[in-house]
Formats: sequence, structure tokens, C-alpha cells
Amino acid sequence: MPLLCALLILIPLLCSVPYAQAREVPEPAAHVHADGPYVFRDGNRLQAQWICDDQVVTRQLRRKRAIARGIAPACGYPQPLLIGATADPANAVLPAASRIVAVSDIHGQYALLLQLLRAHHVIDPHDRWALGQDTLVIAGDVFDRGPQVTEAFWLLYSLQQQAAQAGGAVHFVLGNHETMVLYDDLRYVNPKYLRSAQLLGRSYPQLYGSDSVIGQWLRTRPVLLRIGDTLFLHGGISPEALPLALDPAATNAAYQASLGRPKAEVKADPGTAPLYDGKTSPIWYRGYFDGRLDTAGVQNVLDSLSLKRIVVGHTSMPHVSSFHGDRIIAIDSSIKNGENGELLFIEDGKLSRGLLDGSRVPLAEGVIGGDD
Repeated sequence: MPLLCALLILIPLLCSVPYAQAREVPEPAAHVHADGPYVFRDGNRLQAQWICDDQVVTRQLRRKRAIARGIAPACGYPQPLLIGATADPANAVLPAASRIVAVSDIHGQYALLLQLLRAHHVIDPHDRWALGQDTLVIAGDVFDRGPQVTEAFWLLYSLQQQAAQAGGAVHFVLGNHETMVLYDDLRYVNPKYLRSAQLLGRSYPQLYGSDSVIGQWLRTRPVLLRIGDTLFLHGGISPEALPLALDPAATNAAYQASLGRPKAEVKADPGTAPLYDGKTSPIWYRGYFDGRLDTAGVQNVLDSLSLKRIVVGHTSMPHVSSFHGDRIIAIDSSIKNGENGELLFIEDGKLSRGLLDGSRVPLAEGVIGGDD
């Protein structure tokens, strides 16, 4: 009898192990209402594909025509798309800008992002660039969790083109979830996108391969972006990673060259391992908020890099918050939850945060060791 009881207890536990492992990556959704486009380059032609009511819609376009006339929507992203030339690697260091708006960790919450940008006239009611010669910075993590990743990427891609035409700028800085998806870590992918990948006959990372418009664009984005005396990045600069920040152009190039390589490979390679260290690398660091680095330590990092402040995402906060006496600004305002979000404004050195209703208030005071 004791043996039988033990077996009755043990068998469910053994059966649950494979199930738990299988569920580490979510099961694909049963149906995709609308997704796309995914646009791939093939010589002088482009192939655009959508998933509309669980059916694949494909258009072949001449590249020159797509650049001149754009790609009309089928479903998914609702605006016509102008496809630019192949993107060049972004600059790592830029001169000061009089007005910068920053946001991070969108995580597929496209509708909430639109509401926030419209409320502060970053975009107009037709979702076109309205910030003139000013600057918008997105500090990483568009991928994963939410249901409208594709739409968010195309919005940012389009706004970058529109801003450049107006004399302004949009800068997208890579986050840890961009690198995760590209090296096939799909634990946080919304099930919708695994179904899209099935229907399109590719793995999800292959939808953002180097032959795709957004994939190629991602492979030219920076991890470290310095604008004047402010450094923007996703995680943060740890004392161990100072050498990476002292040569941001080389670090950005190293990240760009490593995107899409297998996870085990980049973590085993001595040349790329510091880029992907889960505790100290620029895309993962949380030490400004968990007590690992005190204010004196933060000031040492700033002094070493001749900076006034560092702006980061990655560590979720209820509000855009100031830490260490405005030396660190945390801008992951938990947009990923799909309920609320905030913008950071830097205007001639003055800091404020923009709320979802369009109002502007001072930064929240962060609490070391609080919720992340």
C-alpha cells in the first residue's frame, strides 16, 4: 500500500514535467484575424504578405514602384507603407537636441502607443509625424507579449522616414527582446505570431530575417545612443560594461553583427558574451534600481562617460521616474500591461513626463528596491 500511494503521487509529477517544458514556448493561436505585412526583398522585387482571417495574402511588387507609390494595406497595419532604401547603420553619437521625447517597452501595445503619441501631438490624427524638427527615442522592446507587434514596428519605421523629411529624427534602440526573438528565444512571443509563422511557412525569427525590410532595419539599429549629454539604452551601463560604453560605435557594430546568431553561440563566444550577460550587459542591467549600484557609483559611471544622465527602459515602473537625483531616468512605464503609459520629455535640459490624457507633470521619484 505505501508503494502504491507513492506511485500515485509520483506519476502526476512525472507526467507534468514534459508538459511544463512544452509550454515554455506558447502554443500557436488557433486563428489570426489580422497580421502584417511582412515584406521581403528579392532582388528588384518585394514580396508583401499578410494574414487576413487566417488566410495568407501575397503581393509581388516591383521595388521602385513600392518606393514611389507605397504598399496599400490588406489587413494588419492600416496605413500605406513607403519602403525606403536599405538602411545604413545608425550613428552612435549625435549632437544635443533641444527637445527629445522618449518611450520604451511597447511590447506589442500598438493601440496604447498611438493614444499616447496622439495625446502629446507627436503624431497627428492620421498617425503621421507631427513633431517637426524634434526627436523621438524608443528605448527598445517592441517584440513580445502584446497582440500588435507588427503594427508597432511599421509605425516606428514610417515615422522615422517622415521625421527625417521634416528635419526631425526617430531613433529606435534595440532591447533585450529584439535580441531574444532574433536568436530564437520565443518564450514571450504572443501565440498569434507563432500561428502567423506557421501559415507563412517560416519560423518566427525568419519573419525578421536579414532579407525582410524590418529585419534588415533592426540589424542597423543601435544599442547605445548618445544625444548631447544623455545616453539612451535599454538596460543600463554597469561598471563591468564601461569599456563597451566608451566605444559605442564599436559596441553597436558588435551587436548588429551578432543579431540572429544562436543564443548559445553568442553567449559562448568571448567576443560577444559581454553583450549578452544577463546581469551586466547594456540590454539586461538593472543595477540602478535593485541596490547593486549606489548614487556615488552611478556618478562614477557618468563621470567616466562625460554624461549628465542615462535614460533606460527594461525595468518596469508605474511611472516615468527619476533615480539617483535625475542621474538615471527610468522610462519603462509598464505599457506592456496594455492599461497605461507615459512619455519622457527633455526640453532644453528640463525633465517632465507626459500622461495618457495629454497632460504634463514632473517625474515621479523612484524608490530603490521597489517593484520592477
